[in-house]
Amino acid sequence: KSQQRPKQSKPISPTLAQADNLPDSACMRPKDSAQYLGISIASLWRLIAKQALKTRKLTARTTTITMGDLRAFIASKEGV
Repeated sequence: KSQQRPKQSKPISPTLAQADNLPDSACMRPKDSAQYLGISIASLWRLIAKQALKTRKLTARTTTITMGDLRAFIASKEGV
């Protein structure tokens, strides 16, 4: 009988661990945003391309999404 290894979960970033306590104006990077929504990073970028989520550019190479926008997206999907 073969033993199955327990599934290892990915470590949670400090930002994601505190997500429920963050104000709506707080910004999250795409990787953390995707994990917060429970989707892949590719799915997140598709939502951004469809303009279902708004992004904020802090610099030319730094994209963020506000907690308010993430919460509004989740609220719009509840009950669907």
